[in-house]
Amino acid sequence: MPELPEVEVLVRQLAPLIRGRKVRAVEVRRPKILAPTMSAEFERAVRGATIANLSRRGKYLLFGLRRARNQSPVTLVGHLGMTGRMYLLPRTGVLPKHAAAILDLGGERFVFEDTRYFGRLTLDTRAISRLGPEPLEDGFTTEYFAGALKRSSQAIKMKLLDQSVVAGVGNIYASEALFRAGVSPRTPARRLKREQIERLRRAIRETLSEAIECGSTVPLNFAGGRDGLFYYGSSGGDSASYEERLRVYDRAGKSCLECLGAIRRVVQAGRSTFYCPKCQK
Repeated sequence: MPELPEVEVLVRQLAPLIRGRKVRAVEVRRPKILAPTMSAEFERAVRGATIANLSRRGKYLLFGLRRARNQSPVTLVGHLGMTGRMYLLPRTGVLPKHAAAILDLGGERFVFEDTRYFGRLTLDTRAISRLGPEPLEDGFTTEYFAGALKRSSQAIKMKLLDQSVVAGVGNIYASEALFRAGVSPRTPARRLKREQIERLRRAIRETLSEAIECGSTVPLNFAGGRDGLFYYGSSGGDSASYEERLRVYDRAGKSCLECLGAIRRVVQAGRSTFYCPKCQK
């Protein structure tokens, strides 16, 4: 599933292409992705609006829509789910089979494609209000982080996936950050010492920042491709343009880059966790 870096890179590349564009028509092929917004409500709010800006909050894309003078602006919330892609397609281009929603922007169409339909493109903003601080912003302090962890007996790896604690961190980057910090993924959150919490906070910021920097070098040409998404450590098929940087994730059985011991995989709450038992005691 795309995490903060993938969404951030998508926003940076997509924003200048759609900013200031007017939505001339709306086509919803899979109403499920609008939930809980109804199709008619969605079309009324979006048709005729101008895309004023595009930003990110956690793993969500926020489309700021400016409407007629007598109408209040609205925010369109997008989430890629597991298989979602968002891109511009020329008007003459063939719409993909799994196009869930299409916005006519004139010479091009904005396409939200989702093969499994777990993604969202909705007017419902409640999920945003439940998010914790952005890990790369000033609000994610050691004091805040320690307070959020101090009463939880949950394993720290799973606590990092709680979007109300810190927004945007998912399974891949949680494993990577814990390795950098030298913290075992199985450690109960409340047992972490102040020094460990500070190391982990720094590791989260470094891991995400590096992923964004590396991902920004990957051309996201979604239209017509098999897979427009990229992940930390994978270039979506163009390995020549992207350096392998994953340290533990999906490396079970391979040698640790630090101690040369074997990377292990365990399952926590149904999710794969990768770690080095020597470096992360």
